[in-house]
Amino acid sequence: MELGLLKSPIPNLLSIAGSDPGGGAGIQADLKTFAALGCYGMAVPSALTAQNTQGVGGIHLPPAEFVGLQIKMIFADIEVAAIKIGMLGSPEIAAAVAEALQGHESIPLVLDPVLVATSGANLGGDGVIAAMRAFLFSRATVVTPNLHEAARLANAPVPANRGEMESIARTLRGDRPAAWLIKGGHGEGATSDDVLFDGAAFHWFSAPRVQTRNTHGTGCTLSSAISAYLAKGFPLPEAVGLAKTYLSTALAGADALDVGKGPGPVDHFAAWRNSGLL
Repeated sequence: MELGLLKSPIPNLLSIAGSDPGGGAGIQADLKTFAALGCYGMAVPSALTAQNTQGVGGIHLPPAEFVGLQIKMIFADIEVAAIKIGMLGSPEIAAAVAEALQGHESIPLVLDPVLVATSGANLGGDGVIAAMRAFLFSRATVVTPNLHEAARLANAPVPANRGEMESIARTLRGDRPAAWLIKGGHGEGATSDDVLFDGAAFHWFSAPRVQTRNTHGTGCTLSSAISAYLAKGFPLPEAVGLAKTYLSTALAGADALDVGKGPGPVDHFAAWRNSGLL
């Protein structure tokens, strides 16, 4: 696995996402992924959650203007190689993020439309979806919904096979420039199959399904890994393939962790442990 240990200069990556105090998802998962893949991570919390592996107890949203100010302060001082956006919390925050990113359209942006937590908690209402559609879908390099998020975004049934996944990817892309990655991790079968549609072709990525209940933060981890590989200059399909390999390794090592009584996190540094570096 390519860890990027000797890459220079080290890419600076920005995560704009919710905070998970348990460390398995959100900006905490993003920062671990960035570090594991040899990048320097920065984070703007767009929402504060009170949660553990068993559920979400509450959500606190910072003022939208302050979220935007955090982003502007980073760009005023630091060169950013790629951006990952996760949970946004409110339409106002989504609009503030989009406004703060104006003038930085050349930077790769991975948008993970976080709408529902692994525990089932609702993390994004219809207003957030409308704001993402209005302000961010056209700005993104790639949008990465899971099967249930894709169905909600398209107002369609949850895709049940490859043909339906391709169809919903085509529908969601429409005439926008962003590519769409429909993630099949919540599906069934011996393999976890994702499809990337870039407007010209469908690219399929398949990996053996890892038997573990520790799947908290998988979507955050995959999207931030894609950001890391885009920052290193990999073309989008290759970045997605490398990110999926990284996630599979993190899932395979997840049972070595003992975090909470519910679905725990993946092991973001499993490849390091396997290599004897940790």
